[in-house]
Amino acid sequence: MKPFTYLGKLYLIPTTLGEVDPMDVLPQTVKRAVHFINDYIVENEKTARKFIKGINPEKVQSQLQISTLNKHTEISEHNKMIQPCLEGRNVGLMSEAGCPGIADPGAAIVKIAHEKGIQIVPLVGPSSILLALMGSGMNGQSFAFNGYLPIDKSEKKTSLKNLEKLSHEKNQSQIFIETPYRNNKMLEDLLQALQPSTHLCVAADITLPTEFIKTMRVSDWKKANVDLHNRPAIFIIHKT
Repeated sequence: MKPFTYLGKLYLIPTTLGEVDPMDVLPQTVKRAVHFINDYIVENEKTARKFIKGINPEKVQSQLQISTLNKHTEISEHNKMIQPCLEGRNVGLMSEAGCPGIADPGAAIVKIAHEKGIQIVPLVGPSSILLALMGSGMNGQSFAFNGYLPIDKSEKKTSLKNLEKLSHEKNQSQIFIETPYRNNKMLEDLLQALQPSTHLCVAADITLPTEFIKTMRVSDWKKANVDLHNRPAIFIIHKT
């Protein structure tokens, strides 16, 4: 008879969205997971170690086995990262900010884990996308996350027009993000491309002391003055 092999679990561990006390926005389940997990897959080892230390200062850092997963990681490395689970150890998958697998390269690891029969344990934590939608007052019954829009000005304008049209036709909130240093330019492009009556929500620095969430018509945004430079932000549009 083939011996039974115990598989470890893959824990999806959410992190904070910025410099705040982790336990102000994370539940005790995250603290307990960090306590017993020593194998991690992360985007940035330095910030991951800082996060782990903030959650559990007594954790012995030299015991941690950390694999780095980002846009430079070769796909061939993914299977090695999940190997500890096949050897019976639990693994923690962490995003650089927020929830793993949501607008995050960790989704590739979760996919492999499913293929190998590894149990996935998603833990509760802050998702800037959902928190922005919650605070927007827009349609939470039907919405779409579109990731990053094109950088080229004409392509971006076309994309915005298409999202605005789709929002109107489907009564659907359209959500997207931008690289923080381009946020002010994105807002400028939004105000130029969208119709005056379209609703726009800008949600920046969510869960931080400088949190800003505002929904107005485009015509009203043109009268506003807000600086979004280098502030993590979510944009949502809805044409009724």
